[in-house]
Amino acid sequence: MAGLRDVDPRHFAALVAVHEQGTFANAADALGFTQSAISQQIAQLERAAGVTVFDRPKGPRPAELTPAGEALLDFARRTLTRLDEMDERLDLMRRGIAGRLTVGTFQSASAELLPNIIGQMRREVPDVDVRLDETDDLDELVNDVLTDETDLAFTVDLEADARLTIDVLGRDPFVIIAPRGEASGRVTTAAEIDRHPLIGQPDTHTGQRMVDDRLIAAGIRPEFVFRFQNNAAVQSMVRSGLGWAVMPSLAIDAHDPGIVVMQTDPPLPPREIQLIARTGRTLLPAADRFRAVALEAASDLFERRSLNPRARRTSR
Repeated sequence: MAGLRDVDPRHFAALVAVHEQGTFANAADALGFTQSAISQQIAQLERAAGVTVFDRPKGPRPAELTPAGEALLDFARRTLTRLDEMDERLDLMRRGIAGRLTVGTFQSASAELLPNIIGQMRREVPDVDVRLDETDDLDELVNDVLTDETDLAFTVDLEADARLTIDVLGRDPFVIIAPRGEASGRVTTAAEIDRHPLIGQPDTHTGQRMVDDRLIAAGIRPEFVFRFQNNAAVQSMVRSGLGWAVMPSLAIDAHDPGIVVMQTDPPLPPREIQLIARTGRTLLPAADRFRAVALEAASDLFERRSLNPRARRTSR
């Protein structure tokens, strides 16, 4: 049995036009069809609905809606309005100025990169809704992209993976922070670090594992006396004189008067800050704009830091 699922939107448009124009001939002129085409569209609508929608008097009198036709007219108008609204929405999405993006992130990306990125997106495409999902578990960030839970994600030190498209945003050096008064300069050695207790994050964190791997490669056997989830807490404990910490540059507030920020000699390998998407997945055009803005914001950030090493703030 036929039903309204078999109706073409043009059939609804013909119904509305005949009612508003009064005759099949006038409706045909308004829609740019022949009169016979309009008659066929109304006939197809009536077959699908299983009811007569117009009484067709002979002579010049206008076509009259039946009670079923009146009920269907309201539905037809609402349906055509929804179709027009969806056309407009899809047009905005095609042009990259509407839609929703979900972005995975971690603390220092959220604090250092995202404010400029989100600010620029709001200025350029205010109708794009950017949702953020923050975690310090980098494996979770990758998995969420691969399972389409998020569209894009900031990550660190991923190796080439055919499943992922990876944009490199910049390289973030690891630094040592010590309580003011415990360090004599801006450079320290592995041997000096090895003589101090360390404060870090839980050893289950992928970020902390990166720190541990770099320390071990430098010949340091780290002894952690305290571990905290939040890097601000790590820095606070260092300020209190309870130990030193090894942290990414983006993760510290170098303006803190209670600490000294030091480089290592030789330097610890930097971490690579990345933005990833799943290879082969079609995203909104707004995602391309987000990626472009992220690359620009990261370039700006790392250039400023290279010119002014003390221009660092907030946490990872």
